[in-house]
Amino acid sequence: MKQKIVIKVQMSCEKCRTKARKIAAETDGVSSLAIEGTDKDQVVVTGDGIDSANLTRTLRKKVGFATILSVQKVEEKGKDKVEEKTEPPIPSSYGQYWQYTAPPFHQVVYDPTPSVCSIL
Repeated sequence: MKQKIVIKVQMSCEKCRTKARKIAAETDGVSSLAIEGTDKDQVVVTGDGIDSANLTRTLRKKVGFATILSVQKVEEKGKDKVEEKTEPPIPSSYGQYWQYTAPPFHQVVYDPTPSVCSIL
Protein backbone atom coordinates (compact mmCIF):
# COMPACT_ATOMS: atom_id res chain seq x y z
CA MET A 1 0.00 0.00 0.00
CA LYS A 2 1.55 3.27 -1.13
CA GLN A 3 1.16 6.07 1.37
CA LYS A 4 1.96 9.76 1.79
CA ILE A 5 3.22 10.84 5.22
CA VAL A 6 3.54 14.46 6.32
CA ILE A 7 5.75 15.07 9.37
CA LYS A 8 6.31 18.48 10.93
CA VAL A 9 9.91 18.79 12.13
CA GLN A 10 11.50 21.68 14.00
CA MET A 11 14.14 22.78 11.47
CA SER A 12 15.67 26.24 11.75
CA CYS A 13 18.59 26.04 9.34
CA GLU A 14 19.58 24.47 6.05
CA LYS A 15 21.87 21.99 7.81
CA CYS A 16 18.87 20.62 9.75
CA ARG A 17 16.85 20.31 6.53
CA THR A 18 19.69 18.43 4.85
CA LYS A 19 19.98 16.09 7.84
CA ALA A 20 16.21 15.46 7.82
CA ARG A 21 16.31 14.73 4.07
CA LYS A 22 19.15 12.25 4.53
CA ILE A 23 17.38 10.44 7.38
CA ALA A 24 14.09 10.24 5.46
CA ALA A 25 15.80 9.09 2.25
CA GLU A 26 17.58 6.24 4.06
CA THR A 27 14.29 4.89 5.45
CA ASP A 28 13.10 1.63 3.90
CA GLY A 29 10.32 1.96 1.32
CA VAL A 30 10.72 5.69 0.50
CA SER A 31 10.17 6.47 -3.18
CA SER A 32 9.92 10.28 -3.06
CA LEU A 33 10.80 12.99 -0.59
CA ALA A 34 10.03 16.70 -0.35
CA ILE A 35 10.30 19.52 2.18
CA GLU A 36 7.25 21.77 2.13
CA GLY A 37 5.39 24.28 4.26
CA THR A 38 5.61 28.02 4.70
CA ASP A 39 8.68 27.74 6.93
CA LYS A 40 10.04 24.66 5.13
CA ASP A 41 9.33 22.64 8.27
CA GLN A 42 7.29 19.75 6.84
CA VAL A 43 8.86 16.57 5.50
CA VAL A 44 6.59 14.87 2.94
CA VAL A 45 7.51 11.24 2.27
CA THR A 46 5.81 8.96 -0.25
CA GLY A 47 6.46 5.25 -0.51
CA ASP A 48 5.41 1.71 0.10
CA GLY A 49 5.53 0.14 3.57
CA ILE A 50 7.04 3.09 5.44
CA ASP A 51 6.99 2.90 9.24
CA SER A 52 5.82 6.43 10.07
CA ALA A 53 6.29 6.08 13.84
CA ASN A 54 9.87 4.86 13.44
CA LEU A 55 10.68 7.66 10.97
CA THR A 56 9.23 10.28 13.33
CA ARG A 57 11.15 8.86 16.28
CA THR A 58 14.41 8.93 14.30
CA LEU A 59 13.81 12.52 13.18
CA ARG A 60 13.05 13.46 16.78
CA LYS A 61 16.32 11.95 18.01
CA LYS A 62 18.61 13.34 15.32
CA VAL A 63 17.05 16.64 14.15
CA GLY A 64 14.50 18.11 16.55
CA PHE A 65 10.92 17.88 17.73
CA ALA A 66 8.76 16.04 15.17
CA THR A 67 5.05 15.22 14.95
CA ILE A 68 3.02 13.29 12.39
CA LEU A 69 0.54 15.61 10.68
CA SER A 70 -1.08 13.14 8.30
CA VAL A 71 -0.84 9.67 6.80
CA GLN A 72 -2.80 9.19 3.56
CA LYS A 73 -3.22 6.30 1.17
CA VAL A 74 -2.08 7.17 -2.36
CA GLU A 75 -3.75 5.53 -5.34
CA GLU A 76 -1.86 5.22 -8.58
CA LYS A 77 -3.93 6.06 -11.64
CA GLY A 78 -1.72 4.68 -14.43
CA LYS A 79 -0.80 1.42 -12.71
CA ASP A 80 -3.82 -0.58 -13.98
CA LYS A 81 -3.13 0.30 -17.61
CA VAL A 82 0.49 -0.76 -17.36
CA GLU A 83 -0.42 -4.11 -15.83
CA GLU A 84 -2.83 -4.93 -18.67
CA LYS A 85 -0.15 -4.43 -21.33
CA THR A 86 2.59 -6.47 -19.71
CA GLU A 87 3.34 -9.87 -21.20
CA PRO A 88 4.10 -12.96 -19.13
CA PRO A 89 7.81 -13.70 -18.76
CA ILE A 90 9.36 -16.12 -21.21
CA PRO A 91 10.44 -19.31 -19.43
CA SER A 92 14.13 -20.01 -19.45
CA SER A 93 15.35 -23.23 -21.02
CA TYR A 94 18.05 -23.56 -18.37
CA GLY A 95 15.81 -23.38 -15.33
CA GLN A 96 16.99 -22.12 -11.99
CA TYR A 97 19.97 -23.85 -10.47
CA TRP A 98 21.84 -22.83 -7.38
CA GLN A 99 25.57 -23.00 -7.69
CA TYR A 100 27.20 -24.57 -4.66
CA THR A 101 30.62 -23.25 -3.75
CA ALA A 102 32.73 -25.31 -1.41
CA PRO A 103 33.86 -23.62 1.78
CA PRO A 104 37.48 -22.51 1.83
CA PHE A 105 39.91 -25.06 3.19
CA HIS A 106 43.11 -24.49 5.10
CA GLN A 107 46.39 -25.95 4.04
CA VAL A 108 49.54 -26.37 6.11
CA VAL A 109 52.54 -24.75 4.47
CA TYR A 110 56.00 -25.94 5.38
CA ASP A 111 58.89 -23.53 5.26
CA PRO A 112 61.91 -25.03 3.46
CA THR A 113 64.25 -22.90 5.55
CA PRO A 114 62.96 -23.17 9.13
CA SER A 115 64.06 -20.65 11.68
CA VAL A 116 65.61 -21.49 15.02
CA CYS A 117 62.51 -20.40 16.94
CA SER A 118 60.17 -23.35 17.51
CA ILE A 119 57.23 -21.30 18.86
CA LEU A 120 56.04 -20.18 15.44
